[in-house]
Amino acid sequence: MKLKYIGLAAAITLSFLSCSNDDKYIGGSIMGGETEMSSIYPAPPSQWMGGDEPYYSAGYTGDVMPYYEDGTWHIYFLHDAINKPAGKGFHDIHEYSTTNLSTFTYEGQRIPYGGQDEPDFGVGTGSMVKVGSTYYFYYSGHNEIAAFMANNPRESVLLATSTDMKTWTKQPSFKITAPAGYYDYDFRDPQVFQNPDDGKYWMLVSTQTDPSRKAVLLKFTTTDPASGNWVPEGPLYTTTPEDSYLMMECADVFKMGSYWYMMFSENWSGNKGTHYRMATSINGPWTKPVNDLIDGEYYYAAKTASDGSKRYAFGWAARKAPENDTGGREWAGNLVIHELVQNSDGTLATKAPDAVSTLFTQNTPVTMESSTGTVTESNGGYTLNSTSGTAMATFGAAGKKVRIGAQLSLTNATGAAGFYFNVSDNTYYKVVLEPAQNRIAAYNSNGDLVTRMPLVISQGTAYNIDIIADGSVCVVYINGKVALTNRIYGRDQQKWGIIATGGATASVTGLQVLKP
Repeated sequence: MKLKYIGLAAAITLSFLSCSNDDKYIGGSIMGGETEMSSIYPAPPSQWMGGDEPYYSAGYTGDVMPYYEDGTWHIYFLHDAINKPAGKGFHDIHEYSTTNLSTFTYEGQRIPYGGQDEPDFGVGTGSMVKVGSTYYFYYSGHNEIAAFMANNPRESVLLATSTDMKTWTKQPSFKITAPAGYYDYDFRDPQVFQNPDDGKYWMLVSTQTDPSRKAVLLKFTTTDPASGNWVPEGPLYTTTPEDSYLMMECADVFKMGSYWYMMFSENWSGNKGTHYRMATSINGPWTKPVNDLIDGEYYYAAKTASDGSKRYAFGWAARKAPENDTGGREWAGNLVIHELVQNSDGTLATKAPDAVSTLFTQNTPVTMESSTGTVTESNGGYTLNSTSGTAMATFGAAGKKVRIGAQLSLTNATGAAGFYFNVSDNTYYKVVLEPAQNRIAAYNSNGDLVTRMPLVISQGTAYNIDIIADGSVCVVYINGKVALTNRIYGRDQQKWGIIATGGATASVTGLQVLKP
C-alpha cells in the first residue's frame, strides 16, 4: 500500500471508464463468475460481479501478494477500482489464478474492505501462510477518517482466515498496532513466513521509528499463528543514513541457495523502485549490492513466490495520469512477473518467465519502411551512425502482443542507441543504452527521463535485447539479466524502430519480430 496514493481511489472519476484498446480482454462474463484473460500483463476486466453486493470490476492491479500451492499460483492483489461508489472503502483484495504465469483467470473479490468505522476501510498489502488446514491472511488496515482516528491508529495489521483460499472470514478480535517507539500512522504491509532456522513464524511490518522517523522493518514472531500471540522483537533492518528512506514498503524475505534476500519498495527518494539487500544469515548483516534494483521505477511493490524450482517477482507496471505518453506515474496498473536468477556472486538478475517467452512462436517478416540520417542495411543487419545527426530505421506497427529481439552493439562511448516507439505520427518514446552513464534509460516524447536501470556497457560488445510488449506495457530485458518496464500508450498502433543519437554508432543484428 502506498502512502501517497492511499486516498486516490476516491478521486477517480467516470472519465477513466474508457480504457484504451490496449487493455481490453477477450472473454468474460457479464454478471459474476470467473474470467479467462488473454493478457500476459493483466488488469481486472470490466464486468459486474458479486452476489449480495455487486461491484463493477474494472480497475487496475495494485500491490501483489503471490502464493503457490499444488501447481497453481494464487495471485492476490489490491484492486484499484476505476469507479468507486461514494462513501465506500477501497483497495479490497482480489485474485488472479494461473498454472503457467502466462494465461490468467480473474477470480474476483476475495477480501472486501470494511465500513467507515472499521480499521480496514482501506485495505493494504499483506501475505498468507498455511498452518495445518487453515490459511492465515494478514493484511493492512487503513482508515484516516477523523471520527475513526479519534480513538484508533490510522494503520494496523489485521487477519482473515480460510480453509479453501476462496471464502475468507475476517477475525475482528485480531489486531496488531505499532508498539511503543514506532509510528502507528505508518504501520503496514505484514509479510509472514516460517523461518526454517528457528521454526518460528516471522512477521515483518513496514513502519518508522518514533519520533526519529527512520524507516524500519519491524519483526514479530510466534510459534503458533492460531494463538494470535505475536511478540515484537525489534527491527530486522533499519534504513541507513546513506539511503535515509522514508518507508520500506511491501517487504519480502526469502532464501535462494546460500543467500537470504530482503526486498522492499521505496517511492520517495531519487532512486524509486523495488530494492533488495542480501545476507548469509536471516539476522544479517544485510549488504547493499552495487545495483540493488529489481527493475526501474515503473515497476513497483514486487513480492516473490517460488514453485520449489524457480522464484518469481510479482509487481505492477505503473499506469500514467492522464493516460498518455507524458502523463505522470500513477499508483497501480498491470501485473508484471519477472523470473529471479541468482548470479555467481549471489546478486539477483531478472528475465522473462519461460512461459511468457515461449508464447511467441510466429516469426514475422521485418522490412524497413523508411530511414532518417545515416542508416545502412546489409544482410538483415543495420548500422546507424549519428555523427551528423539522429539516425533512425523505421518499421511498421508491431501490434498488441509482440516480442522483438536483436543484438545491439555500440562502437563508441558517445551518445545513445536503442529502440523507439511512436506514440503518435510525430512523437516517440525511446529506450536506449547510454554508455557514458552505464545505464539503459527511457525517455518520453518530451525528452523527459522516465525510468532507468544501471547497466555496464562496453564498446563492441553485443547486448541481447528482448522486448516483450502487450498493449501499453513494454518490458525490455537485456542479456536475460536486467529488466526495464515501460508504459507506452499507443505503441501497438504506431510504427517503431531502431535509433542512434548524440554521435553514437551502433549495429543491430538478428532483428526478429515474433507474434503469439
